[in-house]
Amino acid sequence: MKEIISIAPGRTCLFGDHQDYLGLPVIACAISRSIKLTAVPNDAGLFKINMIDIDQLRIIPIDQLYDNLAPRDYFASSLRVLRRYGCIPNSGYDITITGNIPINSGTSSSSALLVAWINFLVNAFGVDPEITPEFISKMGYLSEVVEHGEPGGMMDHYSIGVGNIVHIDTRDPFSCTVIGTELNGLITGVSGIPKETIGLIGDLKGNALMAISTIKEHFPDFDLNKAEINDLDKYLNYLPDRLIPFFEAAIKNHYYTKKALIEFQKPILDLKKIGALMNEHHVVLRDLLKITVPRIDAMINAALNAGAYGAKIVGSGGGGSIVVMAEPGNEAPIVKALLDAGAIEAYAVTVDPGSRIQ
Repeated sequence: MKEIISIAPGRTCLFGDHQDYLGLPVIACAISRSIKLTAVPNDAGLFKINMIDIDQLRIIPIDQLYDNLAPRDYFASSLRVLRRYGCIPNSGYDITITGNIPINSGTSSSSALLVAWINFLVNAFGVDPEITPEFISKMGYLSEVVEHGEPGGMMDHYSIGVGNIVHIDTRDPFSCTVIGTELNGLITGVSGIPKETIGLIGDLKGNALMAISTIKEHFPDFDLNKAEINDLDKYLNYLPDRLIPFFEAAIKNHYYTKKALIEFQKPILDLKKIGALMNEHHVVLRDLLKITVPRIDAMINAALNAGAYGAKIVGSGGGGSIVVMAEPGNEAPIVKALLDAGAIEAYAVTVDPGSRIQ
């Protein structure tokens, strides 16, 4: 038994926000901000988890089964899920957790913490299946979303667990494909307004699914994955006015994600084109799904006015952060413009290789 250091990065969604819970693909990447979990064996039969950044101490007996889960208790749900896969804790650890991912900002600090914890557990105590980035990611999804019955998708766990730039297709058969390892000129801007995850995703998902089901009543063969922007006029007459924006957003966001995938598959990336697609994607998130807030809008405008190729809100919305595509080498004036526009943090990021044991 020895010290184990488990690292998991944050992530940003480049294309496909509010898409994966509809069975549509997303393009996301792990970014160079991370959670670091350091575990040292103890003889106490306890996990003593010291979360330094938020000044919290959590003590968990290693044999605790958690028949009942408290809401959003991912330490507990992951222990419960991993037992089913043969990961049985048999010794205690003193665990220290620190990180530099802004909390509640839309860059997945909570999912990164969960993935770091899962990677520690399976490396400390073993597990029946082979330990792969995909397995770690799947355990994260089961522990956070399925076990708690939450409305989120798989993007966070797979982009953090697998790392790099990934195209995630949640349809059966599920696939998570690395489509790049580098994307220069990326900037994260943090608004300081806490994002609104659970309720917001639940509402948007419910309305989108209701719109799709209404269309299927009239067009039984309708397939969201095959629908194109120029099909919109044909369908919108069959929807009540209040559902039109959600349906239109699903079709348009999917269109921009498909176009972006084509760009990422080219040998040399055209960052201007990727930025322009980001801008179009953001317009849908802002005007149809209405998930932005004034400070996010001000930050986006400031980034574009300072010369950015593109910018968009990231994640569930209602606050959180933005991702900016800049000309490599021109990040500094855009970072300054974001801070001047009200961002509490702004910084250049690189693509991270994903969750790992150091």
